[in-house]
Amino acid sequence: MMTMTGAELIVRLLEQQEIETIVGIPGGAILPLYDALSQSKRIRHVLARHEQGAGFMAQGMARVTGKPAVCFASSGPGATNLVTAIADARLDSIPLVAITGQVPLAMIGTDAFQEVDIYGMTIPITKHNFLVRSAAELLEVIPQAFRIAMSGRPGPVLVDVPKDVQNQLVTFERLPAPAVPDPLPPLDETAIAAAARLIDEAERPVLYLGGGVIHADAAPLAVTLAEQTAMPTTMTLMALGAMPVDHPLSLGMLGMHGARYTNFALQESDLLVCVGARFDDRAIGKASQFCPEAKVIHIDIDRAELGKIRRPDVAIHGDVKAVLQALLPRVRAQLRKRWLSHVASLKSRFPLVLEGRDDPRSHYGLIQAVAKALDDDAVVVTDVGQHQMWVAQAYPLRRPRQWLTSGGLGTMGFGLPAAIGASLAEPQRTVVCFTGDGSLKMNIQEMATLAEEGGKVKIVLMNNQSLGLVYQQQNLFYGKRVIASNYRRPTDFVKIAEGFGLETLDLDHSAHPEADLAAILRRPGPALIHCSIDRERFVYPMVPPGAANTEMIEG
Repeated sequence: MMTMTGAELIVRLLEQQEIETIVGIPGGAILPLYDALSQSKRIRHVLARHEQGAGFMAQGMARVTGKPAVCFASSGPGATNLVTAIADARLDSIPLVAITGQVPLAMIGTDAFQEVDIYGMTIPITKHNFLVRSAAELLEVIPQAFRIAMSGRPGPVLVDVPKDVQNQLVTFERLPAPAVPDPLPPLDETAIAAAARLIDEAERPVLYLGGGVIHADAAPLAVTLAEQTAMPTTMTLMALGAMPVDHPLSLGMLGMHGARYTNFALQESDLLVCVGARFDDRAIGKASQFCPEAKVIHIDIDRAELGKIRRPDVAIHGDVKAVLQALLPRVRAQLRKRWLSHVASLKSRFPLVLEGRDDPRSHYGLIQAVAKALDDDAVVVTDVGQHQMWVAQAYPLRRPRQWLTSGGLGTMGFGLPAAIGASLAEPQRTVVCFTGDGSLKMNIQEMATLAEEGGKVKIVLMNNQSLGLVYQQQNLFYGKRVIASNYRRPTDFVKIAEGFGLETLDLDHSAHPEADLAAILRRPGPALIHCSIDRERFVYPMVPPGAANTEMIEG
């Protein structure tokens, strides 16, 4: 028999789950857990500077590895500061276990100091959550939290543990087995056979890949399906890297800021094979006018997504990887020369123009210069805004989990902490974080965490002295009535980064920008690379909000 406190038991269960790094910030209600963690020889703790940063660092670890990651926060404001990161993980299907401290059980509901109902508050934004009422419950709750987070469609789970439960003694015979994912749904062989027939019969099919392909580690199978059936392939923002951007069948990203040829090819398709995507509005534009002539095959692990926005002709509920493995032997090899020739013609007539791509001080040129200096082992992280779309359009992404970005929630402030998390999980890789001046200010305090940890994280700041996408939309759709989107006073980001202890490079004052950029990217340790960008550089093409994808503004 073993006896330990609830806090000690949590640490033992996390060790058993092979958690090696936890990010968080301590506070009174979670101090017993931190005290127990101090005795662990297998788990290291990384001190974030804001709980939202801790949540995004955990996300960075989970996104780059595909495994559940853990963050800690105390009660009250510590827990509420995690909410945005939890909601972001829910919308992008990221496996996350957030453990929060809570006031003692007897004080719940009394408006005690730093008490908030984080359990009730997070019900809509988690896969599941727990309020633990006894230390004995932890033997079941902690493994359950991991099982739920990584089963089916991944997502975040919150475990709220009152302080007295953390201190409570519990006696038990043995630790439970480490959590494993639930069994995969059974394959619907009839639906798979029907899907194969539709693919074989189609003349103008397009393969439409979403983030579920990345989560299921199914990208190689998706590429094989495309090659075997000669299907041009488009990717959502979350799926970039599933097919190498320079693959002959790649159409790149679809949707609001996708290439015109991509959206035109989709419009002419007679079959859309949707794999692990959810028909998000930013991807499909006006739903009633998206691929109007196409039959639809929809494959997804989440049954709720099937038919939610577009009614499929064949719906397959299942693990993307398992379904593709079953589908591949059933579809015949085809060349589809006529369709591929037409798609090539669309690419030639409606190319994606990367203006200034040879100038490392321009938006596209800076992205191209960074890519040129790095190899495919690098991890590419972005914040949210114009820079995010420019990178999605211009960076040559060639492998799954190379690309980390906030898609569903679109959270400014995601980039820097997520990049730190990616570096914590895979320290051998260079992690480049493209950000804007608006986004960087959201979690700029995490530069202190980055300097302390010393990861090989390079922050590439594209500074246009504005909230760029807001300014762009005001100019395009609100009669150029600009309000609250331009900063009146410049910020000296180079001095700030130096104050935190980072190496810096200001490309505005570099005599040899491309060489200096390559040199700092290849050096070990963290750095900030600053470059001023013209505020009038907008993201094109752009589908106006509520319009069809074929109604793009070319710029």
